[in-house]
Amino acid sequence: MPKAYWIAHVTVTDPEPYALYAAGATEAFRKFNARVLARGGKCEQLEGDGHPRNVVIEFDTLDAALSCYNSPEYQAAKNHRLGAGIANIVIVEGAET
Repeated sequence: MPKAYWIAHVTVTDPEPYALYAAGATEAFRKFNARVLARGGKCEQLEGDGHPRNVVIEFDTLDAALSCYNSPEYQAAKNHRLGAGIANIVIVEGAET
């Protein structure tokens, strides 16, 4: 079964509530055994519209990634992010190896 990846491109507009989001989201990711592969490091935008913060999180399965997103823990954290930034988030199933 292929892994899944949560990919987020974010512009933080209000750091204080966004920090509350990040703390709560991290707890949700732990609960679902997610592994952060990239988070806010240096990036080069090559095409299209970009955001200064880019995040890639690996999950064991697509179901685990979707369950994390829909979990009460993540949804509570997400409430802090609303109005504190602009986010584009996608969950994608990985390629079979």
